[in-house]
Amino acid sequence: MAKEGKRIRAAREGIEVTKLYALDEAIKLVKERATAKFDETVEVSMNLGVDPRHADQMVRGVCNLPNGSGRTVRVAVFARGAKADDAKAAGADIVGAEDLLEIVQSGKIDFDRCIATPDMMPLVGRLGKVLGPRGLMPNPKVGTVTMDVKSAVAGAKGGSVEFRVEKAGIVHAGVGKVSFDADKLVENIKAFADAVAKAKPAGAKGTYVQRIAVTSTMGPGVKVEPNTVLTA
Repeated sequence: MAKEGKRIRAAREGIEVTKLYALDEAIKLVKERATAKFDETVEVSMNLGVDPRHADQMVRGVCNLPNGSGRTVRVAVFARGAKADDAKAAGADIVGAEDLLEIVQSGKIDFDRCIATPDMMPLVGRLGKVLGPRGLMPNPKVGTVTMDVKSAVAGAKGGSVEFRVEKAGIVHAGVGKVSFDADKLVENIKAFADAVAKAKPAGAKGTYVQRIAVTSTMGPGVKVEPNTVLTA
């Protein structure tokens, strides 16, 4: 642990704790300090002026990152017949109905995204206590309950990321890898911030986006000037 502490302290050198950096400068700092032996994920977090305990202040949505996420996403689809065939053709990793229900109920959840056709929701609803806490429950608001399973699977595989505000009013997501070119990370972060901005709930009061920070998996956080991220 002492060695890790020294590494983090060294990584923080050159970063002013109270300064708000322009997005491109923040990305440069994050990339320079990503020294792990694996391709670290670049993450963005946004503090929002909402209280998600109130239904009219919940923030949830999906963002299609223009340059992908760099992650390999395993997708499960609840569908039957032709829609199941569409899902398989689109590259879904697991497709089924009652058989998939039994797999999930047994505790085997070998997927990162779950999609379902509307007619399958009575079946999928029985898995709410299993999928819900993991953030895997299909929801029409983020496009994971749909008849167009082909597009949904393609989006998930292509780098779409779901987001949902946490109790503290924070939204965060992985938006690429440190190996990405800086301009591609900037594009992804701006796209994500734009999606969060468009998801502003009716009940939000005052300043909606209050703080933004970027970091890598093992690196220190860098505060970002919101005006250099938000397009409007």
